[in-house]
Amino acid sequence: MDGDGGAAVFFFCGPGGAQVMRGCRCLFILLLFLYGGFVTVQAFSGTYGINYGRVADNIPPPETVVAYLKEAKIKNARIYDADRSVLEAFKGSGLELVVGIANEYIKNMSTNEDQAVNWIKENVQAYLPDTHIRGIAVGNEVLGGSDQELAEALYGAIRNVYNALSKLQLTDVIEVLTPHSQAVFDNSYPPSSCTFRENVLQYMKPILDLFSKAGSPFFINTYPFLSYQSDPNNIDINYALFLPNRGVYDAKAGLHYDNMFDAQIDAAYAALEAAGYEDMKIRVSETGWASKGDEDETGATAQNARTYNYNLLKRLAKKKGTPRRPKIVVKAYVFALFNEDLKPGHGSERHYGLLKADGSIAYDIGFSGLTPSHASSSLLSLKVCN
Repeated sequence: MDGDGGAAVFFFCGPGGAQVMRGCRCLFILLLFLYGGFVTVQAFSGTYGINYGRVADNIPPPETVVAYLKEAKIKNARIYDADRSVLEAFKGSGLELVVGIANEYIKNMSTNEDQAVNWIKENVQAYLPDTHIRGIAVGNEVLGGSDQELAEALYGAIRNVYNALSKLQLTDVIEVLTPHSQAVFDNSYPPSSCTFRENVLQYMKPILDLFSKAGSPFFINTYPFLSYQSDPNNIDINYALFLPNRGVYDAKAGLHYDNMFDAQIDAAYAALEAAGYEDMKIRVSETGWASKGDEDETGATAQNARTYNYNLLKRLAKKKGTPRRPKIVVKAYVFALFNEDLKPGHGSERHYGLLKADGSIAYDIGFSGLTPSHASSSLLSLKVCN
């Protein structure tokens, strides 16, 4: 569903190609079969993407961001809504985009498939094929949270979005997704012992059943920063930062881990296996490290953020898997592009950006910042993951 190679082709017919749509879309179908291809969602190019959060009142406009991402060779981006100005800015860029349906819309969408159809028509289909929308993330970190009604509504919303995509003949173009936090797991140490929490599994299983049918990946937010912060006395920060360390040996699986990022991904794979979904792939929907935080937020420094993200880029550039899944290349969206000054919560929430709000770099991992004039002269000296 998310191979790296081949041309990204937009079309609106099923695998048999029997149903021909009007206009230029037919040309895409013809080209596909001339090249002997198959119908797949070209959802993620390479191994590296960026979360483009916009909970801020002082960041550059979307047009500038798109120019920057193109210059930096970052092909994959994720937003948390379906803002029209962003969708217009991505038009014709060739960048792969995941849009989001915020948590506050889930309950209504779970009971009304027509609402899902209308939302997709207005916020997705209207921008195709020029804006390469490749996925719809339904909610964010819903399961494992404290809102029971929201957890109960999530599957219905995902089902209605998927059925709406099917009605609009877009399931071969767009994935349906939902990101999870580490809170969905009961135990993740050692990685091979990880399982889903019992009170989560009842809501998770129907979602995983649907994703198995649809070919969607399991979206997981992976933050070694938060794990280290919660237990700095017992977690080696070098293990969290991809630096040399003794590592962790998982005796049950007979596997050795030299970094927490891989261990957290494999813990999720173990939980999927235990639940009966050993063939499902994982994609990291968020990972990052805060460059600043409150006084009690251990490890939130610019140096640690630089080390984590620089080493993460190098790890992703190798295009390799994890100890438990060595043949499945790890793909990840880094959080985040900008520091976001309006985010609530701890100070760290406002300091995950690779760039400051004015477009200058928060720390040096090979990116140059946006120029004062926001011209398209931004460069990425460290060519990653393509």
